[in-house]
Amino acid sequence: MRVGFVGLGTMGGPMAANAARAGFEVTAWNRTPGRGAELADVGVRLAPSPAHVARASEVVVTIVSDTPDVEAVLFGPDGVAEGAAHGTLVVDMSTISPSATRAFAERLAERGVAMLDAPVSGGSEGAQKGTLSIFVGGEADDLERARSLLASLGTTITHVGPIGSGQAVKAVNQVILAGGYLGVAEGIVLAMKAGLDVEQVVAALSGGAAQSWVLSNRAGRMLANDYPLGFKVALHRKDLRIALELAGETGTTLPISALVETIEAGLIARGHGDDDVSAVARAIRQLSGLAG
Repeated sequence: MRVGFVGLGTMGGPMAANAARAGFEVTAWNRTPGRGAELADVGVRLAPSPAHVARASEVVVTIVSDTPDVEAVLFGPDGVAEGAAHGTLVVDMSTISPSATRAFAERLAERGVAMLDAPVSGGSEGAQKGTLSIFVGGEADDLERARSLLASLGTTITHVGPIGSGQAVKAVNQVILAGGYLGVAEGIVLAMKAGLDVEQVVAALSGGAAQSWVLSNRAGRMLANDYPLGFKVALHRKDLRIALELAGETGTTLPISALVETIEAGLIARGHGDDDVSAVARAIRQLSGLAG
């Protein structure tokens, strides 16, 4: 299968590499010139525009930062829609607005191009290891066309409903993660302030009901007050804004998500937008009188 990738950032670059290693013929483009050059070592060919990627591909994966970025790479000058042949399948793996996703799918359908929305969970680690969880919205037949490709990128592929449903599930995912990160941050800081051996506390809690991916994988960062990139604060805040928009449309109250979004806005204002999202612990440390 001839596959295209539009977007070679923290997630898209490793995903394109995994697809190439799995035997797909991969053509790719990235907005920032020069990025992705190292992918040539695994057989990825770089193209000068999204339209060129589409012309070379049967399935085009888009994975960029936000809703306007997806619209630009799909419908802007030299965009995917300009180069896509009738019957091409677009798989958007970005995290964007569910309602915008449905609108994009309608515009592509007018050109004879099908679309799936397939946002992911698992962060940069999952992208590198090919262990992402993928939430797919769209037609079942289109998913079957893309299944072998998606299987090279993730270990869990779930068809969650019609187009836009994948993005709605991703919003739920980010809401739950917001509570997880904030809860672990508060717990770690409380343990520190109480004079406990935090590593011992984490080990003890990991055998009980408090066990979570965040506790196991991010507590050490919160204790060290060092937050190397896994998933950017700025991107998680963007995702929470999408979730809060969906909450407004559905009449849902999300107090924890609203609080975390506010905390993350403060972190971004202080220059921490590129830190891993576990940096919410910075705010809790500062509010508790610890170095932040």
